[in-house]
Amino acid sequence: MNLPTKKTPEYWDDAIRVLSNQDLALVGLFQAYRGETLSGGGDAFKTLANAIVGQQISVKAAESIWQRLLNRLGSISPESILAIDGELLRQEGLSKRKVEYIVDLSKHFVEGKINPLHFHEMTDEEVIKALTDVRGIGRWTAEMFLIFHLLRQDVLPLDDIGLQRAVAKHYGWEYPFAVSKLAVFAERWAPYRTVATWFMWRSLDPIPVAY
Repeated sequence: MNLPTKKTPEYWDDAIRVLSNQDLALVGLFQAYRGETLSGGGDAFKTLANAIVGQQISVKAAESIWQRLLNRLGSISPESILAIDGELLRQEGLSKRKVEYIVDLSKHFVEGKINPLHFHEMTDEEVIKALTDVRGIGRWTAEMFLIFHLLRQDVLPLDDIGLQRAVAKHYGWEYPFAVSKLAVFAERWAPYRTVATWFMWRSLDPIPVAY
């Protein structure tokens, strides 16, 4: 089976131009990471499974676990997850709870309860509502899906620790801070809050965040 190829959002260059005029602090990041972009679209299941793996751990740790899973399974898919004993998945670094989440996600795909083709016709909030019906998928994971699979341009994952830490770093805020403060502040990034968030992440990690 040929999986969909990841692509760069069509709005990326326009977003950088607009945001450069709206927030001068971002200009340095645009210059530092010139030519780098969010890429997404790929495979819906892998995006969601990867986001589950990445819950509450560092990007580096998540990448290590994902690679170990890939080595174990050969190919990460709903079928390959359901075909292996959960204890073997735990041996590759997943917690017991994350194994349960990924197995439940796999069942949703295999049983047709999740049809990725429908998401493109739905609003951001409709996608979030549909995905959070799956065990282990909360708003943050659904937001990662909006960003990295559907390439939605104006997603602001307020509960993301990386985003919060990057904002504190670049704008001189004391961390932690109320997410309501970030919500108001980030209005300056609309309608391209996805792009600003991606560059905030990029400023903290040696490799681009990807799901």
